[in-house]
Amino acid sequence: MARSWERMVQRNTQQVNKQRKKQGKETIYASKSASAAKESDIFKGRNIVFPIVLLLLGIMFWVVGSVDEARGSGVLANWLGVVLYFLLAALLFFRRPYLKVERARVSTIKYNRERWLQASEIEKIIVSRSMVSLKYKGKRKQWVFSRFLNRYDTAAMGERLTEFAKANNIEVVYE
Repeated sequence: MARSWERMVQRNTQQVNKQRKKQGKETIYASKSASAAKESDIFKGRNIVFPIVLLLLGIMFWVVGSVDEARGSGVLANWLGVVLYFLLAALLFFRRPYLKVERARVSTIKYNRERWLQASEIEKIIVSRSMVSLKYKGKRKQWVFSRFLNRYDTAAMGERLTEFAKANNIEVVYE
């Protein structure tokens, strides 16, 4: 189905559901959108290590700038840099990384964009106690989801990705 058609069906379903709710009747669901919502699992993490490094750099520049303040050169630039380091640390801390597992693909945020990986593009899934990684077919790259760096629940991710691998005939390696 075309995306415009799906949006039209969703819009009409919402209107009908509003009317049925006012009448006290049970609501109906668009079959495609309701099943897609149930089939996707989202595992959210928390980025801690890199924001802490940025905070430490900001504090270091603050200390160096306060020592250098006696000469009186570049005071505004120093404070602007420190504030920008703190803002970047806050932005990275509050923007939570995630892994979204759907029926035939997985997605995550990499380099400030949402990236998708189809099941046919995955060579194998490596599951260990502290990390989960997805290896591409024919490439050296892989997605790594770590308990240490991004505070993911790797046990739950491993279980869900094992189900995903069974459904899509992907090799799973346990370490």
